[in-house]
Amino acid sequence: MSVTPAERRVIEAAKRCCERWGFVKVTVDDIAAEAGVSRATLYRMFPGGKDVLFEAMRVLELEEFFSALRASLDGADTVEELLCRAVVDSLRAMQADEHLALLLAAAPGETLGQLTVDGLPRIIRVACVFLTPLLAPHLPDRDAATRIVELLVRLVISQFLAPSEQLDLTQEAVTRDFLSTFILPALALPTAPTR
Repeated sequence: MSVTPAERRVIEAAKRCCERWGFVKVTVDDIAAEAGVSRATLYRMFPGGKDVLFEAMRVLELEEFFSALRASLDGADTVEELLCRAVVDSLRAMQADEHLALLLAAAPGETLGQLTVDGLPRIIRVACVFLTPLLAPHLPDRDAATRIVELLVRLVISQFLAPSEQLDLTQEAVTRDFLSTFILPALALPTAPTR
């Protein structure tokens, strides 16, 4: 998604407003005032108002998240290494994300909805755009890569929202063992030799 500097300023203002008051209570006037633009300017940038602006904010956040994740995966040579680093780095990034923590505090219901029922298809779609090309060369077909990306997204979100006391997937050794024991065999993918 390509945004202009002015649109980015409005999106950043919307993020700050949502952190303060939650999605439901924020008005277009609040966002316009925070961004230093008129209501009319905001509507010209985001026809449809708050809903269109929030969708743009969510897509931009996902693109930035997955762009950073993709960069962290450079140099991973095997499917196992790609998957392990993707899970570990994703979970660590989500746990360290102050914006996400503030949204969960200010608007837990809306934020949970955007991580699960309402937003999950969007998250999977953006994740596939960024991660499928990394996995596809290692797999028999592109569909297998897409299925793995969807599985990883669901796994990471589940672990983020309800962390397991027995399985800390922010630890590389634990994640590698989990993937090689449960995920890779279920997908009939090769595992790397144990070190």
